[in-house]
Amino acid sequence: MTVTQYLADWRPYPYEIAETRLEFDLAPRATRVRSQIDFRRKAAGDLVLDGAGLRTLSLAIDGMPLDLALAQGERLAIPAADLPDAFTFSAEVEIDPEANTALEGLYLSGGMFCTQCEAEGFRHITWYPDRPDVMAPFRVTIRSDQPVLLSNGNPVSQAPGQAVWHDPWPKPAYLFALVAGDLVAVPDSFTTMSGRKVALNVWVRPGDQDRAGYAMESLIRSMKWDEEAYGREYDLDVFNIVAVDDFNMGAMENKGLNIFNSKLVLASAETATDGDYERIEGVIGHEYFHNWTGNRITCRDWFQLCLKEGLTVFRDQQFTSDMRSAAVKRIHDVQTLRARQFREDAGPLAHPPRPDSYQEINNFYTATVYEKGAEVIGMLKRLVGDDGYRQALDLYFDRHDGQACTIEDWIKVFEDATGRNLTQFSRWYTDAGTPRLSLSEDWRDGRLTLNFRQETAPTPGQPEKPPRVIPIALGLIGPNGDEVLPTTVLEMTETEQSFRFDGLGARPVVSLLRGFSAPVTVSREIAADEQALLLAHDTDPYARWQAGHDLALDGLIARAAGGEGGTEFSRAIAGLLDDAEADPAFAALCLALPGEEEIATTIAARGQIPDPDAIHAGREALACDIARAHEPALARLYEAMQTPGPYRPDAEGAARRSLRLACLGLLSRIDSGARAEALFGTAANMTERQGALECLIATGRDDEALASFARDFAENRLVMDKWFMVQPLRAAPERAVTRARDLAARPDFDWKNPNRFRALIGGLSANHAAFHAADGSGYDFTVDWLMRLDPVNPQTTARMCSAFETWTRYDASRQAHARAALGRLATMKGLSRNTSEMVTRILAGGA
Repeated sequence: MTVTQYLADWRPYPYEIAETRLEFDLAPRATRVRSQIDFRRKAAGDLVLDGAGLRTLSLAIDGMPLDLALAQGERLAIPAADLPDAFTFSAEVEIDPEANTALEGLYLSGGMFCTQCEAEGFRHITWYPDRPDVMAPFRVTIRSDQPVLLSNGNPVSQAPGQAVWHDPWPKPAYLFALVAGDLVAVPDSFTTMSGRKVALNVWVRPGDQDRAGYAMESLIRSMKWDEEAYGREYDLDVFNIVAVDDFNMGAMENKGLNIFNSKLVLASAETATDGDYERIEGVIGHEYFHNWTGNRITCRDWFQLCLKEGLTVFRDQQFTSDMRSAAVKRIHDVQTLRARQFREDAGPLAHPPRPDSYQEINNFYTATVYEKGAEVIGMLKRLVGDDGYRQALDLYFDRHDGQACTIEDWIKVFEDATGRNLTQFSRWYTDAGTPRLSLSEDWRDGRLTLNFRQETAPTPGQPEKPPRVIPIALGLIGPNGDEVLPTTVLEMTETEQSFRFDGLGARPVVSLLRGFSAPVTVSREIAADEQALLLAHDTDPYARWQAGHDLALDGLIARAAGGEGGTEFSRAIAGLLDDAEADPAFAALCLALPGEEEIATTIAARGQIPDPDAIHAGREALACDIARAHEPALARLYEAMQTPGPYRPDAEGAARRSLRLACLGLLSRIDSGARAEALFGTAANMTERQGALECLIATGRDDEALASFARDFAENRLVMDKWFMVQPLRAAPERAVTRARDLAARPDFDWKNPNRFRALIGGLSANHAAFHAADGSGYDFTVDWLMRLDPVNPQTTARMCSAFETWTRYDASRQAHARAALGRLATMKGLSRNTSEMVTRILAGGA
């Protein structure tokens, strides 16, 4: 039976834990887990413990056996009247890691024992109060014939066949971790700002150690940055990272023992792209930063998930900005937010950063919680200033260290540190939807009046939204390109609000939402020549990029409607192509046309029905026109952006390669892939080799290159994931579904591995015109595989359902195909709770 959890029903747990002691006797099919938990009563209430999939062998209180019948289904309840004020609960259970294909709790990955306990995986290991507000120190004993035995905290003793670990810092069960396997360490050390030496290890399978060096370098940079930027020092004697092949998520911040999807650890010039390197650095930083924002201070309940995730995403964005280009990083973050979170906000899966109900918490590890949560913190920092932000964070760490907290606790430290009333601002946490910010201008006698209006469309369960606090960062650019007003932050608090600027000699162009100062959409009338002026002269990199992006988007929408468009954008980028001083990474971003999904989203937001085939054709046509118009400049840049010497995954080299591949992507449309074919044969790094391969797939000249790629990397599971992904992603829409079917029939399509499944199915769903094929074949193929995966891995299945969240914006025929496919999934016998919640919400969008 599906049960809905409500924030309003939360109650404190009536017991606290002084210490948790666990003993594991590991065996693939019959692992024994013995637990001893020292409880102390805090308030009246029964002792309620969670458990799932456990074979319970014994239960006891202070050594006195209990009736095993107390364990009913996934709940064990002992009446308060039967318990003293302080007692030790003990249990022995047996679990089957080998059968655990859901990858929650303790499971096997290629013969290695590993765990994933967030959000509610620990209940698959033993009976426990599996909720984030119950925190305790852990002592763990592991017995196994595996050579490496790891858990949280510091090592107490190590001997053949046994290891004991102790984590002195209280933590909730979701942060528990255990790894046992045949692993080798890439070691290093870090000396903290107080002079303590911390042993560091990145653990990988034998043969992978030559690809773990960058992960270690990223960890050391993260530790140093957190000390300098936030004053946060690491608090254990050892920090371990383990690379795991089978993992539902990207990584997990378990205290002192981070477990990572291997694709976010392993990298070399031959096997990883520049994007892979940047993601490794960012995710290593993210999980390390959780040590304070997630571990030392965690969330009181899962409704508060954005407290730890939004803050930590914001911190990892700051880290990457400091390590690389802040301007380019900001634009990338905005692109990610719009592609994932704005889409979520506009559909049936919309929810606030702090939801007030859920059925399956794993379905709320979303872009709204993570990326929008980070944007909310960015707005808060912008409103209180750098000093106010630092004071508030220092107070947060001092006041709440060792606690499980709420959004209210977080807001209160900002109010106490800065003296501001943030009641209205808090609506960003409780209201779903993306505000639409409209701007109209009045110009008269040297005075510019800006009239703003904000409105947020209804979302499920929230038909009306009061106005929010919106920080609007803007500047003014004169007709000659000079900046006449530097960045100024306006604070909008009403539904409609006007701001005046006096003493202007000529009417300026408004550089709006600089730095993307708020996660809103913008509606304004602006001429193409004004957009071109901003692209050429704006001093804010984001606003400059946005001006060009909007020019291109307007042209693409016109083309999708059967007209002409894009010539203004083509003319505007001529100056950028000739600018020898331009940052190559920024230039590459400006050259990139908006994606088909974004075009469809914009058309739908204007009240029209997007046509995926027309959008694809229009985008391809504009790309070809741009390539022909600028072929000499593109060819010159393509040659000039070669990176001399051996490959280095630094920002400068990555910037040059990004511009080179942006040029190649355009040129391949008019040279039939000749340059791409040459580059594929000579590329000495994966960035250029994969980039060339994608161009060849798009042009249809891919047979030899794909065969060569597969021969070279057949034994490298991560590189072959790329091979599976790029084919349906880059293939022409009319060939993509067939290509995906052929790939799914291959014996090396290991569909039970989350990385491989996401590569193929995710690659197809990201090919907009192919997934939304008029005959419904994209929908049917995807649902066929979701139905196959759900009994094996419900969590991955449910997350992949989000491919359908926009189905109601297309024409009636496509909607009918999507509804039929989703209906098959919804009525499947034995459908998991995870997937059932997702598909029910998605179908409700078409009611």
